[in-house]
Amino acid sequence: MRAVGIGRPGGPEALVPVSRPVPTPGPGEVLLRLAYAGVNRPDLLQRAGLYAPPPGASDLPGLEGAGVVEALGPGVTEWSVGDRVCALLPGGGYAEKALAPAAHCLPVPDALPLREAAALPETLFTVWGNVFVRAGLRPGERFLVHGGASGIGTTAIQLASAWGARVFATAAGPERARACESLGAERGMDRHAEDFVALLSAEGGADVILDMVGGPYLPRNLQALAEDGRLVHIAFIQGPKAELDLNLLMRRRLTVTGSTLRPQSVEAKARLRDAILRDAWPLVLAGRVRPPIAHELPLEQAAEAHRLLEAGGVVGKIVLAP
Repeated sequence: MRAVGIGRPGGPEALVPVSRPVPTPGPGEVLLRLAYAGVNRPDLLQRAGLYAPPPGASDLPGLEGAGVVEALGPGVTEWSVGDRVCALLPGGGYAEKALAPAAHCLPVPDALPLREAAALPETLFTVWGNVFVRAGLRPGERFLVHGGASGIGTTAIQLASAWGARVFATAAGPERARACESLGAERGMDRHAEDFVALLSAEGGADVILDMVGGPYLPRNLQALAEDGRLVHIAFIQGPKAELDLNLLMRRRLTVTGSTLRPQSVEAKARLRDAILRDAWPLVLAGRVRPPIAHELPLEQAAEAHRLLEAGGVVGKIVLAP
């Protein structure tokens, strides 16, 4: 099968076309014939040699995709050959076909284009697991997401808004801030020109903040939280280290937590899939959560997809078509 692999770790030019044998599904797995694969920032880290695949996963990049079930591994009864699904992948999405745990797949009805479905699993699993499970966002609470125009951000805005939260978002530039508002944010803020601490403090503080910036934002995030607020980290684009004011943390009863998705067990991600299927997937099927697709490129142009994502300015997701 056609695929895109990583030569020597480095820049986008490290992505090279390769030919690989079609993988065989093992127990609990399905083989998908992919129509589209999503491109995510962890793919960029893997390409650079900074994010190794978990043991047993494909060395090909690609953490999500959508297509048709082509074969079933032993013990799989939830799906049938020919079913349209999207899936969270352990790796291998930059290819014509990929393996996925059957318990990490979601059904894709005809009304939901596979192009959009492919851009959902990585962001849905991440947002649901962190904003709704770890941080316990409730209707009526104030929610701030940094990087609101990103794939994660656009999903978080729509989910939280549909959940009944008051949503605020930061983004790079006024156009991207307005894009956040078009997706359901009450207020999009240009991070280059506006102070999110002042704005959230005037509103009573954020009950939940989803952060992917990292170290430099920690002190400001804590200041922007309401009492009993929860800060969740899912990345550290600007660095993993910062000084923490424990007095502020204790006095205002703040919670700082975080997680990464890929290293979690198959069972943990299956529990997330079940919760998403029950509580979030109906919002997708109702059209209340739909990923903005910024670019669609053929698989062979994966390097260009990485350049576009690294350059910034993308609102939503980039997908590859094998």
